[in-house]
Amino acid sequence: MSLTDHKASNEHPIILFDGVCNLCNASVQFIIKRDQQAKFRFAALQSEFGQKILASQNLDTSELRTFILVDGDKVHLRSTAALEVARRMNWPWKLLYAFIIVPRPLRDAIYNFISRNRYRWFGAQESCMMPTPELRARFLDS
Repeated sequence: MSLTDHKASNEHPIILFDGVCNLCNASVQFIIKRDQQAKFRFAALQSEFGQKILASQNLDTSELRTFILVDGDKVHLRSTAALEVARRMNWPWKLLYAFIIVPRPLRDAIYNFISRNRYRWFGAQESCMMPTPELRARFLDS
């Protein structure tokens, strides 16, 4: 599926994640399990689709330490992306959006600390996660 074939919309925002990071994969699984309306679509940052989105948004295509939410014409990065995802989830997870009041530089400093250490703390896989046949439609360029 190409970038022009699938534009993010408010109905189906796209989550870009590090496909080899165990913490990132666990986060995606957490979201999928709680996203009963199948609102979100997913793509690994390493995938062709993820790389096209990064390039189209003038983001560094070699930077794989970030979590990105593409929501229509808006692109949210790092802690803001995570909080925007929480806002779209069901109760009680949407309450996490209250942390948006914390200044972004402070939120992102904590996010960046975790991001720098995630492979050491949680490990990494040699290749990106392969979605199950039931979930395949929710993953772009899989």
